[in-house]
Amino acid sequence: MNFVSSSTACRTTNFMIAGGGGSVGDIVAGMETSPSGTQWRLAVDGQEATVVEVGGGLRAYSVAGESIVDGYEAGELCPGCAGQVLAPWPNRLRDGRYSFDGTSYQLALTEPPRHNALHGLVCWLRWSCVDASESAVTLGVDLPPTPGYPWRLRLETVWSLGPDGLTAEHRATNVGDRPAPFGLGTHPYVWLPGVPVNELVLRVPAQSRLLTDARLLPIGAAKVAGGDYDFTAPRRIGTTVLDDAFGDVIREPDGRSVATLSTVDASRTVEVWADEAFRWWQVFSGDTLTEPRYRRSVAIEPMTCPPDALRSGRDVVVLQPGETWQGIWGIRKG
Repeated sequence: MNFVSSSTACRTTNFMIAGGGGSVGDIVAGMETSPSGTQWRLAVDGQEATVVEVGGGLRAYSVAGESIVDGYEAGELCPGCAGQVLAPWPNRLRDGRYSFDGTSYQLALTEPPRHNALHGLVCWLRWSCVDASESAVTLGVDLPPTPGYPWRLRLETVWSLGPDGLTAEHRATNVGDRPAPFGLGTHPYVWLPGVPVNELVLRVPAQSRLLTDARLLPIGAAKVAGGDYDFTAPRRIGTTVLDDAFGDVIREPDGRSVATLSTVDASRTVEVWADEAFRWWQVFSGDTLTEPRYRRSVAIEPMTCPPDALRSGRDVVVLQPGETWQGIWGIRKG
């Protein structure tokens, strides 16, 4: 799908609605008062998804009337980073400090209790519509230079529905005049409504896990084989507490890595897949969320790089001036 700078579809109101109700083409009064801004509702072949202006992320996705992601209401402030795009770094950065090309930088501490900079800079920016149809919407945002991240990026995401479920195609372009460090992740909460996390069966196609300190920052790594965090074969989550980054991912013949969440009898399954651009999975069982979201769903997060990557340099993408990075992931009902 091509990225374009403007579109008649975006200047009309045919695909902009607030809330999850109504049909494609409805306009709901008070839309501008939603904390997540304008809502774009996509619908095709029994699938429905809602993408939002604030953060450019995914608020809802259902298949044949069954919710697949644990999203939030149009009138609700996005909870727990649900469905957000995390860039120009995902996860945590120790003390918000890092160095690049011989210069040190300090970012705002957006996770004060742990003294970390969390989940990048675009989660709460207003993204604009580039193109829209019944089955796809392209949103874009210009990230301006700041003292903590003095590079200019243009980010765009195509959210689309099709035979392979919901797909997110991300692009980031360095529109500045010097190399820029970059990483991206996303934060969908996957669930099977009515099935508590303890009863869910999880598969994470990764052979190692980062060990973390009390601030959830990496201090080492370990192979998962045979241990409590070995989800390379589907296994019931039970009481296991997860807020972990998994690496050394296992790929399918087509290059994708596929994580799954299912019932014990495998009668209901959701798959989250990611292409080669995403080298890590973060899995979060929601234990630090408050009711009613406490251990209600599992965040299965594709990431290009691990936590604290701007400090360590591990798997950080260096975008040259004018260069564009691309990564694709998706969610489908198994």
